[in-house]
Amino acid sequence: MTEGQELAKGLGRYGAMSVVVGTMIGTAIFVVPSLMLKQVGTPLRVLAIWAAAGGLSLFGALGYAELGAAIPKAGGEYVYLHRAYGPGMGFLYGWTQFFAARTASIAAISTGFLLYLAYFFPRLSSEFWTASFSLGRHPLTLRLTGIQAGAAALIVLLSAINLLGVRRSGAIQTVFTAAKLAVLAAVIVFGLAYGHGSWSHFRAALGSQAGNSGVLAGVGLAMISALWAYDGWYNLSMVAGEVAEPERNIPVALIGGSLLVVAVYLAVNVAYFHVLAPSDIEATRTVAAQTADRVLGRAGGTLVAAGVLISTFATLNGSILAGSRIPYAQARDGLFPKALAAVEPRFQTPAMAIAAQAVIAGILALSGRYQTLYTKAIYAEWVFYGLVTSSLFVLRRREPKLARPYRTWGYPFVPGIFVTLAALLLAGAFISDRADALWCLAFIASGIPAYHLWRKFAHAAKE
Repeated sequence: MTEGQELAKGLGRYGAMSVVVGTMIGTAIFVVPSLMLKQVGTPLRVLAIWAAAGGLSLFGALGYAELGAAIPKAGGEYVYLHRAYGPGMGFLYGWTQFFAARTASIAAISTGFLLYLAYFFPRLSSEFWTASFSLGRHPLTLRLTGIQAGAAALIVLLSAINLLGVRRSGAIQTVFTAAKLAVLAAVIVFGLAYGHGSWSHFRAALGSQAGNSGVLAGVGLAMISALWAYDGWYNLSMVAGEVAEPERNIPVALIGGSLLVVAVYLAVNVAYFHVLAPSDIEATRTVAAQTADRVLGRAGGTLVAAGVLISTFATLNGSILAGSRIPYAQARDGLFPKALAAVEPRFQTPAMAIAAQAVIAGILALSGRYQTLYTKAIYAEWVFYGLVTSSLFVLRRREPKLARPYRTWGYPFVPGIFVTLAALLLAGAFISDRADALWCLAFIASGIPAYHLWRKFAHAAKE
C-alpha cells in the first residue's frame, strides 16, 4: 500500500453513466407502484408523481453536475461540503455515511439480494449457524440464517472485485446495468404490445381517498416512495476523481443517466397500468411480477425475480464502489485514520477504505438490525442533499474564478427550488415521524464531539 498515489481514471462515459443508472434503479420500481396507487387513488396521479419526483431528482443532478465537473475529486459530497463549509461539515458527512447511512445501505441492499435469491433457493431462509452461551445467569442464543451469512459474503465478494480496479468494477456495473434495463424493456414492450390490456384503466379510480386532506397526505407519502426509487443519482460524484475527461463525462452521465431513468420509470408504469386494472394493482405488492405473469405466464415470475437480482447486484456494486471513496478522501485530508488513504499500487484502488467499509457493512448485515438503521439514515441523506446543493451558491460567490466546464442550467432557480423542496420534505418527515428524525439528527450531531476529539488526537500525534 502506498500513500499519496492517485486513483486510476478508469471510468469512461458509459461506465460513469452505468454508475448513475445502475445505482438509481434498484428494487423499488418492481414494488412501490402498487403502494403509490393505494396512496393517491388513480393511475394518472401516480404517473404525475413519478414525473414530479423525477424532475426533482434531475434538479439535484444538474447541481451535482456543475460541482463534479469543476471539482473532479474522489469523495464527491464530502469534498464539496469540506470546500464550501469547512472541515467540520465534511467530517460530519463522512462520519454519518461511514458508520450509518452508506454502510447500512450496503447491508440492506445485500440482504435484499439474498431475499430474492431465496426465491430460487428456499433453504437460504433456514438457520446457518447457532451458538448458545451464558452471560451470568442469563442464557443467550445467537442464530445466523443463510440470508444473513450470504449477505455478508456477497459484500466481501463485491468488495474484493472492487479492490481489483475501477475498470473491472466499472465493467461489471455496465454489464449488469444493461441487463436490468433489458429486463425492464421486456416488461415495457411485452406489456404494451402483447399485454391485452386496456387504456381505460388510466381513467379508473380506487375511490379510497377521503377528501382533499386524504389526497394531499397520500401525495406526500407517494412522493417519498418515488424519491426512494430515484435515489442514487449522486453516487457518481463519489468517484469523480476516477472518471476520464470529467469536465465532459460527469455532466453527460449525471444528466443523461437521470433522464434515462425518468423515461424508463414512466414507461414501465404505463405498462403496469395498461396490463392490470387499478383494483388488481391495489391487491398486490409485487406489481411487476403480476404484470409479467399476466403477459408471459409462469415465465413472468422467473423473469421478474431474475430482474430484481440483476438490479440489486448492480446497485450493490455501485454503492460499494462509490461509498468507499468517502473515507478515502477524508483520510487524505487528515480527518480519518491515515491508513484509509492507502492506495493499492498495482490496481490503484483505495484498498483499506474498501476493506474497512466491507467490515462495518458486513457486521450490520450479520446483526439483522440494518433495516432499522437504514430507514433512519434516509433522513440524514436528504439533510446532506440540501446542504451539498446549497454549496453551489457558496462556491459561486467565494470562488468566482473556479473553472466550471458545466454551469447548472436554470441557476439560481433550479438549485434554489431543489434546496427549498428538500427542506420541505425534511420538515414533513419530522412532523410525521419525529422519533426517527430526532434519532438521525442526534447521530449527525454525535459527529461534533467526535470531530473535536479527532482534531485533539491528530494534534497530539504531530507533537
